[in-house]
Amino acid sequence: MPQDRSDDGVGSIRERLAYTVDTLRGSSVPEGPYRPGEDDPIVGDRPFVDRLVERYWLNPPFSYAAITYDEDENEHQYLAIEPELDRFESDLLETLYDDVRTPLLYGTHEGPPEESLMLELRRRLERYGVDIDAAVIYRLYYYLYRRFQGFGPIDPLMHDPHIEDISCDGYEIPLYAYHEDYQDIETNVSFGRSALDDYVVSMAQQAGRHISVGSPIVETTLPDGSRAELALGEEVTPHGSAFTVRKYSEEPFTPIDLLEFGTYSLEQMAYLWLAIEHNKNLVFAGGTASGKTTSMNAISMFIPPRSKLITIEDTRELSLHHDNWLSSVTRDRLDDAANVTMYDLLRSALRHRPEYIIVGEVRGEEAITLFQAMNTGHTTLSTMHADSVQTVINRLENEPINVPRSMVQSLDILCVQTLARFGSERVRRADTIAEIEGIDQRTGELDYTGAYRWDSASDSFEEGTARITEEIAEERGWSKTDLLEEMRRRRRFLAFLQDREVNGYERFTAMVNRYYAAPDDIMNRIEAAGSEAETASEPVPSEPGN
Repeated sequence: MPQDRSDDGVGSIRERLAYTVDTLRGSSVPEGPYRPGEDDPIVGDRPFVDRLVERYWLNPPFSYAAITYDEDENEHQYLAIEPELDRFESDLLETLYDDVRTPLLYGTHEGPPEESLMLELRRRLERYGVDIDAAVIYRLYYYLYRRFQGFGPIDPLMHDPHIEDISCDGYEIPLYAYHEDYQDIETNVSFGRSALDDYVVSMAQQAGRHISVGSPIVETTLPDGSRAELALGEEVTPHGSAFTVRKYSEEPFTPIDLLEFGTYSLEQMAYLWLAIEHNKNLVFAGGTASGKTTSMNAISMFIPPRSKLITIEDTRELSLHHDNWLSSVTRDRLDDAANVTMYDLLRSALRHRPEYIIVGEVRGEEAITLFQAMNTGHTTLSTMHADSVQTVINRLENEPINVPRSMVQSLDILCVQTLARFGSERVRRADTIAEIEGIDQRTGELDYTGAYRWDSASDSFEEGTARITEEIAEERGWSKTDLLEEMRRRRRFLAFLQDREVNGYERFTAMVNRYYAAPDDIMNRIEAAGSEAETASEPVPSEPGN
């Protein structure tokens, strides 16, 4: 759909509407919902230049995705297919933008935004006296909703559950999306100069932030929880305004999802569960898009119920199903108000007497306070940008973080994740799970051992030396046999949930809480369910002599 309309076009449509009101007064606008199969289609089929690989709905019945393959260029393209408007419908839409906005802003209609918008749209069309069918009404509704409540031109991409990131690199440049099946793929969405500048400013305003030529970079959270990095103009991004959106998932990944993806193994997951329950401090490290925050959020679902939990983030990403949870987010200065930094939030959090503290990312002065919290008995989880165990240690001990080595040894477990290629796919794996042992008295260096390591050649995990579990066994008074049995039970529990596809975060957390409440009872039920399944899968014995 065209992005810009001239004043002449809008003036022309207003004249035509005035004429229509005088000559067709009394014409009706179809009532009732859209009826697929009876009404004309809202979005129709399109011919494709390249070979069509697949297509699927994004926001039915308004938009769908078509994946095509260019044989000459040997690459896929992502086409966001939306309703087509003719010239009259496009001009009508521009008039509706102006006429519908004010009633929506100041109207008194109670109900969901979708209902209010459709009601006002029908009122305006009846006032205009236009004679249109149901499909056209819903095409107009789609573009109005996309502008007022949706995400504008990128709305179809935001509806695609297979897309993780959306990036715009400048004026007239096709947007790219990171698709779980096709990785980085070019789309058919792009912005002109003025349209992109306006869109970046609008994104900042929707998030309650200010962006300008004088302050051209903003990191923020969109109304749906997605993270956005915005740049305005050509001073810091020479190709023009730019943005990257990291989509927020309302249904966060669980440990079962991490097992399905192959990011962690059953043994590693049982190990991390035991560590979380017994108040071990963890840091998840990795490069960009390695999945460290996703993994930390998932592992946090092992936190025992009713434990006091506080999360501290720059932009809201964490999502948990935990009753005793206080979520806090930093704030940049607004007018004469003071900044609220991660350091401020962390100092305040300690006064709430939390048992678990989760910090979105450690990168500055807040790290000292975080490690002080570790030393005073608070269990902490956090993330860092680093690609190896030694890099994490170096970053912690040097500028700008500067945590003393004697405090770094309070960290118990370090999980380093990587985004790597395995075969033709990009995969996220726990490259190393290391245990921090303390300071070597002979060399003065920080010692660590590898509990688990990923073998990229075979895409498998190798077990090393895990002393944390031995410490836990000693704390609990378990024998070696008791420890092995507890690890086996937890692996069996997780495998059962994986087999039953219990990957919704509310259901998963509920099952973990049941394990905490009555482990013997729930394991007996799981073992019984497993025995029934095995019996049902056995072949029926034949009669003697047959």
